[in-house]
Amino acid sequence: MIGYFDLASGISGDMMLGCLVDAGWGVEELCGVVTRLHLDPAEWSVSARPVTRGALRATLVEVSAAESHHQRHLGDIQRLLESSSLPATVVSRASSVFGRLARAEAKVHNTTPDRIHFHEVGAVDAIIDIVGTIAGLEALDISQVFSSPLPLGGGWIESAHGVLPLPAPATLELLSAASAPTTAALGPGEWVTPTGAALVAELAGFSQPAFTLARVGVGAGHRDAAWPNVARLWIGEPLTTGGLVQVDTNIDDMNPQLYGAVSERLFAAGAKDVWLTPVQMKKGRPGVVLSVIASASSEGAIADVVLRETTTLGVRVHRLTGRHEVRHEKRIVDTLYGPIGVKVKWLENTPIGATPEYEECAALARGRSASVKAVVEAAAAAAHGLLAELSAGRRPSLSSGS
Repeated sequence: MIGYFDLASGISGDMMLGCLVDAGWGVEELCGVVTRLHLDPAEWSVSARPVTRGALRATLVEVSAAESHHQRHLGDIQRLLESSSLPATVVSRASSVFGRLARAEAKVHNTTPDRIHFHEVGAVDAIIDIVGTIAGLEALDISQVFSSPLPLGGGWIESAHGVLPLPAPATLELLSAASAPTTAALGPGEWVTPTGAALVAELAGFSQPAFTLARVGVGAGHRDAAWPNVARLWIGEPLTTGGLVQVDTNIDDMNPQLYGAVSERLFAAGAKDVWLTPVQMKKGRPGVVLSVIASASSEGAIADVVLRETTTLGVRVHRLTGRHEVRHEKRIVDTLYGPIGVKVKWLENTPIGATPEYEECAALARGRSASVKAVVEAAAAAAHGLLAELSAGRRPSLSSGS
């Protein structure tokens, strides 16, 4: 399932919980998750009730915690998570969220993550918000999370560090580290909390994917506003159509050594093809257009990789009307240097090409202290022989390759 957080009025940890409970995750299940943290039952309580925000119905989740002056370090929270009876996936992702928070706080206060005292976000209610959100997404079988731009307002706020400007410094650092898109809030004040920012930064990609909408969960914020103070979680299934998209972006300020790693991650995310086109950009600077072909169902994942792994601030998406493809399969041929993979291309039932896998040739050449040219030529000759056999109807068994 895909989950898309529509955050026109911002986000906090309890608003995320409200979205999940409103979408069908029972509050008793949330309480069960908290119980598995082995916190003192006298320290906390969780409840949910329907409310209206403006003209909209929503679910308000209220997490209450006994007042405590205990300040936790990152290590304290990691030990709390590791000693719980929660699933390993929940523990790991919650630990990653707190790790992000620690790095952001450390940078803001010019110290190291292990020395940071968590104040507000180390309290029991923030721990419940973070762990509960991750467990709720897993319970609703939401494996991919996306988010709209986050609205940021100005002003000042009281904190354990004294009066701070809004957006809170840790919130800005979290969103900056994730290259998160932002927009102006409808009014002054704190509309994105550090807890909400950390959850979105760790869990979500910043694009609106194409998917079939199944249901919507609406979580309420505690504050009244001149507009509906709610967050909405859209839940649905990825599109299963065979449609294709082309994702493009212009880049002129990135280390060229990084493009190889970006390409690898794009292919891992479902790209069918990736290429770079040199262009001249503003002020006469040389740049490239990074282009990706992928299925429509992979659009969100592809956009997420490009936005996270490159310096670009946005991508363009074009719907493709179609693409003609040939069937291809891998076969193994024997050469003087050893077995090498060959990609055989078929047009309907006719073999029309056989090309050696260059990386395999290069690896074999290194292992045999031979020139790559010699290995490629030997593999090409063997591939030509294979093609002749296939054309004559003596097709090798499918078990010879995959």
